[in-house]
Amino acid sequence: MAGLYYEQFSVGLTFDHAIRRTVTEMDNVLFSAMTHNPAALHLDEHYCQTQTEFGQRIVNSAFTLGLIVGISVGDTTLGTTVANLGWDEVRFPRPLFHGDTVHVRSTVHEMRESRSRPECGIVIFLHEGFNQKDESIATCKRSALMLRKPME
Repeated sequence: MAGLYYEQFSVGLTFDHAIRRTVTEMDNVLFSAMTHNPAALHLDEHYCQTQTEFGQRIVNSAFTLGLIVGISVGDTTLGTTVANLGWDEVRFPRPLFHGDTVHVRSTVHEMRESRSRPECGIVIFLHEGFNQKDESIATCKRSALMLRKPME
């Protein structure tokens, strides 16, 4: 089991995830099309070059959020999470561009036992995504309902 059980986490525990991902034009265009997001910021290169401060298309922020959380799963919650309970304080301090390489750090921000499910606990992760220049491109707090370690 790659993921950790509730008892294996502690507040302040930090994961510098080994997986890195270079984001491609296809990632951005396909994700934007699949989610019916026609924003010119994601799809229209000419518009972005002539009408925006970025000078190029920016990667869909929902893709960016999904990527930083997805990169974290193998080290933290794979096979031991019951449900994702929510994302809070989602921020995108700078845009992500085609060709940028993302790496992620996750920190256990808070923990508490579940009042309604004694076999579970709630872990709140702070996920931080960075580009290849170590500039922050996304942060969020994610609440996960985690299994407790099985009794032996």
